[in-house]
Amino acid sequence: MKKPAQPLIRIVDDDDDLRNALSFLLKAQGWRVAAYSSAKDFLVQDAPSVPGCLILDIRMPDMTGLELQREMSEREYRLPIIFLSAHGSIDTAVNTLHAGAVDFLEKPVSEEKLLKSIGRAIKIDKLKNGASLEPTEIKEKLRTLTPREIEIADLIAKGLLNREVAEITGISIRTVETHRSRIFHKLGIKDISELIQFADLLPEI
Repeated sequence: MKKPAQPLIRIVDDDDDLRNALSFLLKAQGWRVAAYSSAKDFLVQDAPSVPGCLILDIRMPDMTGLELQREMSEREYRLPIIFLSAHGSIDTAVNTLHAGAVDFLEKPVSEEKLLKSIGRAIKIDKLKNGASLEPTEIKEKLRTLTPREIEIADLIAKGLLNREVAEITGISIRTVETHRSRIFHKLGIKDISELIQFADLLPEI
């Protein structure tokens, strides 16, 4: 059976510094990333069949984020969208959410909020595409984890950074990284998006 493609996080923003910073952050968290400086570049170069989500700036020259959202809808591109804006209004936020966006975040965006939104977006995309394990398979894999690993897996799945997990659990960042590596190995996963499949059943273990 062919293994499904790993989720891809797309970033569309004309701010080079922000685009590069977000790419660095997400790659450090284990995500695959594709970054575009304009909506037109995204439409020409991206492969919409690859699962994932889109982080999209509202205000850009040539084609705005809202215009891209409408264009994607017309083309039946169903990628979940997370909007970013330094000039967001309540009306704009409401309109994007009504049009199907997962979230609307103000710049400068906090890492925690962004990672949580990405986690939600990827989960939505996976459910939409039916790319999930059976509950019995998930429980069987989760039972291989220690209580500490279950605790850490739950925090990571919620989008917390390694340092935040370390603060909550009272252990070092290096120890969190070691646990994280073991969790991924035991569950047979490679990134956070796959861990999200297991998150809902963690309390039952």
